[in-house]
Amino acid sequence: PCKTLREHILHSLPAYTGPYRVGFLEIELPAADPRPIAPHIKRNNEFALKLDTVLFAVFYPTDADADADPTTKSERAAKKSRPPWLPRPRPSTCKGYAKFLNIPHWPVTAYMAATTMFTKLPAYRNARLSQRGPGEEGHDPGRGSGSGSGSGNQHISDAETLVDQEDEDEDEGYDDDDDDDSHDNNPRQFPVVIFSHGLGGSRTLYSSICGELASHGLVVVAVEHRDGSGARTFVNKAGKSQDLESNDVDRTAGLPKNEEKPAQRRQKDEKTKRYYKIDYLVPKDNAQDTSPHNPNGVDKELRGAQIDMRLAEIDEAFRALGLINSGKGSEVYRDNLRKRGNVGSSSKGLEGIDWEDWAGRLDLANVTIMGHSFGGATAVQALRSEKLPWITQGVLLDPWGPATPECPEQRSVHKPVLSVGSEAFMHWGENFECVKRVCDEARAAGTLSWMMTIRGSTHLSQTDFAILYPNWMSLVIKTIVDPQRAISLTVHSVLEFLNLTLPRAQTRFTRAWAGEQLLSRANPVAKVESDHRPDDKWVAARLKIPNEFSTRLRGVLGWGRRSEGLASQDVSDEIWCHQSPDKEAVEQYMRRHSRLSISRTPEGVIA
Repeated sequence: PCKTLREHILHSLPAYTGPYRVGFLEIELPAADPRPIAPHIKRNNEFALKLDTVLFAVFYPTDADADADPTTKSERAAKKSRPPWLPRPRPSTCKGYAKFLNIPHWPVTAYMAATTMFTKLPAYRNARLSQRGPGEEGHDPGRGSGSGSGSGNQHISDAETLVDQEDEDEDEGYDDDDDDDSHDNNPRQFPVVIFSHGLGGSRTLYSSICGELASHGLVVVAVEHRDGSGARTFVNKAGKSQDLESNDVDRTAGLPKNEEKPAQRRQKDEKTKRYYKIDYLVPKDNAQDTSPHNPNGVDKELRGAQIDMRLAEIDEAFRALGLINSGKGSEVYRDNLRKRGNVGSSSKGLEGIDWEDWAGRLDLANVTIMGHSFGGATAVQALRSEKLPWITQGVLLDPWGPATPECPEQRSVHKPVLSVGSEAFMHWGENFECVKRVCDEARAAGTLSWMMTIRGSTHLSQTDFAILYPNWMSLVIKTIVDPQRAISLTVHSVLEFLNLTLPRAQTRFTRAWAGEQLLSRANPVAKVESDHRPDDKWVAARLKIPNEFSTRLRGVLGWGRRSEGLASQDVSDEIWCHQSPDKEAVEQYMRRHSRLSISRTPEGVIA
C-alpha cells in the first residue's frame, strides 16, 4: 500500500516483498470449553489463568490492489482499511507497556503517540483470500527480490538450488498444463503457520515476519495469549452462562470485613462491564525470573501453567480454522467478538468477507508452529504434545530455553525443528545449552534439525520494534545487524526449511522459498567469534561494540568508507550454524517421507 502523509512523518513499516499482497483478519471467539488453567494459581483471590475466549490475527495472501477499481464488497472494504500496528485501545495499550517496563505511563504514551501510535500495517483488512497459487497466472516471481531482501545472493544457478523443480516434475509425472486446469475445480491449499509471541508481545508485534511469510503464500495465525505474558490484552465477554466471569472468584474462604464493600463494588462493576483486561503477570517473590543472573531461576510453576494455557489457546485457534476451512465461516462471523461496539475492535469487524473463498483452502493436516522467546518455549511443548498431531514441524525464534519444561524421554521432540537465535542470547550459556538439547532431541529421533544464530542480532531483532526503532536498538541494546536484513534472514531461513518439510503439494511452485540457500550453504562452525560478547552483567540483554565511540564517529563523518559496488558475502558472514543435518540425513528424511527424488552434485544434495 502507498504510504499516507502521516506515515511519511511518523515511523512506518516497510512493504512486504513477496509475490502476494497481504490481507488481515482479527477474530475473537468464545472458547469451546471455558475453564481455569492451574486453578491453584491466583491473584487477588481470583484465578490468574482463565480461558474464556481466544484472540488471533490472520495474515494471509491476497490479490487486493489499491490502485485497481474494487469489484467486490470485500475489495471495497479492504481498499479503505488498513489495521493499526498498536492494538486498540491504543492509549491503554501504551499504559500496559509502561506497566510491563515498570516506568511511568505518560512518557511512554507521549513518545508512542509521536512515533508509532498511528502506524498502520502494510496489509488490507478483510481482503479477499487469493484465488491463485505461486506459479499460476499473475504470479510475479521477480517481485521482492530487490532491496527488501537485502541480499546479493538472489540469483543462484540451478546447480546450487535445493529444489530442482523441472527434474522433480518429470520424475513424478507432473504436467504443468494438467495441473493448471485442475486448479479451476480444486483451488490450491495454503500452508498454515501458528505464531506464539513472547513476553510483552501481542498479535501484531511480529507483523514484519508474519506479513512477510504471508506475502510468500502462507496463512499465518498470530495468537494473542491471555496467560498474563503480554503487556496488556482485553477479553470481551461472550455473554454466555458458561463464561468463567460468573465464577472466577474463589469465595470459599470468605472476604475480610475491611474488604467486603470494595469487593462488592468491584463485582458489581464486573457485571456491568462487557470486557476485562489482563496485564503482565509478575511471578510471586521472583519478579526477575527472566534474568540470566537470577539466583531463584525461572518460576517453573507459573511458566509451565502459562505454556499449558498457550497450548489450549492454540488448540482453540485451530478449531476456529477448522470451522472456516469446512465452510462454516458464517458461524465464526456470528460468534466473533471483535466487532463494532466491543473493546479493542475495528468498526469493520469481519464485514465483507466471502467465507466460501476460504472453504477447503487451508492445509490443516501439516501445520507449522512458530514462536519467539517464550513463544519458542511454547513451540517446543507443542512439538512434544501428543494432543496436537496436526503440528508437523516447528520454528523456534530466539527461544527462552530455561522456561522450557523438562522433557520426559517418551515425549521428546520427534518433528523437524529450525532454531534461529540472536547473538545476544547465544552468549547466554545456559540458554544456548537448553536450545541445543531440544535440537538434539529432534536429531536423536531421526528427523531434521538446524540451530543457527544471526550475527550482530539481539533478542528484539525479530520483532517490529527493531524496524520501528532502529536507532534505540543500536544505541541502547547495541544491535549491529541491519534490522530489515535480520528479518529477511529469518524469513528466508524459515521458507527454505518449510520447502523441505512441507508436503510436495505445498511446495511445488515455491522455488523462491529457497532463493538464498541459507540452510544448504551454512556449514556448522567449530568456534564462534566473541568480539561482541558483553560483560557478564549485560549477557542476553545486549551486545558490545568495540571502540564504540570512535566507530560511531567515523560513521557520522564518513571516514574510512569505501565504494566498491555490490559484493557477495558468505553465509558465515551473516549466520553461524551450530547444528545442521548432513547430506545423508537430508536424503534419508526426504526418501522416508516421499518428499522428492534425490540426486547428488558437487554442491550438495539436490531434491
